[in-house]
Amino acid sequence: MGFRDRGVEIKTPDQIARMRVAGRLVGETLELLRSSVKAGVSTGELDAIAAENIRAGGGTPSFLGYGHPPFPATICASVNDEVVHGIPGPRVLEDGDVISIDCGAIVEGWHGDAAITVPVGEVRSDVLELMRVTEGAMWAGFAAARLGGRVTDISHGVESYVRAQAHPNGGSYGILEDFTGHGIGTAMHQPPNVPNYGRPGRGPKLERGLALAVEPMITLGSKYTDLAEDDWTVVTDDGSWAAHFEHSFTLTPDGAWILTAVDGGRAKLAELGVPYGGE
Repeated sequence: MGFRDRGVEIKTPDQIARMRVAGRLVGETLELLRSSVKAGVSTGELDAIAAENIRAGGGTPSFLGYGHPPFPATICASVNDEVVHGIPGPRVLEDGDVISIDCGAIVEGWHGDAAITVPVGEVRSDVLELMRVTEGAMWAGFAAARLGGRVTDISHGVESYVRAQAHPNGGSYGILEDFTGHGIGTAMHQPPNVPNYGRPGRGPKLERGLALAVEPMITLGSKYTDLAEDDWTVVTDDGSWAAHFEHSFTLTPDGAWILTAVDGGRAKLAELGVPYGGE
């Protein structure tokens, strides 16, 4: 492992393989949570499921105790107009809600980080479209990444995808600018930042051994947010609903490897015509 300018961490192939262990555990935990989401379940119950699965898989929750004030849970559980960093607790999910679940795990010192947005029962059609656009934008970011390219090639890919989609209510989607993707490895958040908007061809070079978390956070309305009284939960300033998807990935000479996807991203990358670089 080595470091480049601005503290960018470059991993060896063996270290990337160890990150994959943490990433797969995160992916499996999120799939378990996806199947557990239903009306009547509390966000605290989902948190307990995640904690048990991560520890049973030999991992440690990345989020628990993180930051200031220390984050008090294993997952972030953000409902409806909560974009990110929602604190799990007694809130009970209702039919028609959507919940964004962000999950991180550490295995032998290496981090995985990913997020999904899940509908609860019958959800409004415009919200389902928001979810589709947000997840599609994440994959468009991966599709734009090439060895030798630059970090903002990903940013441009995300934004271009979102801007090309028709808004179901005739407006425009809000792309959060104050929160970004990030480097990941021996710490959960590392340089460089990976914005979800911007011109291509800027930022650090995409090289073998660089691992990044790409995470579009998109709203049906404003890109502006407020911080709730708990000092963690980020909510839209206009009350519009939001979606959040995230995967950690790397590039190999063969193509992209989605470290937190259970299948490594093989199926979705094939659908997009993007070379798969995993094992």
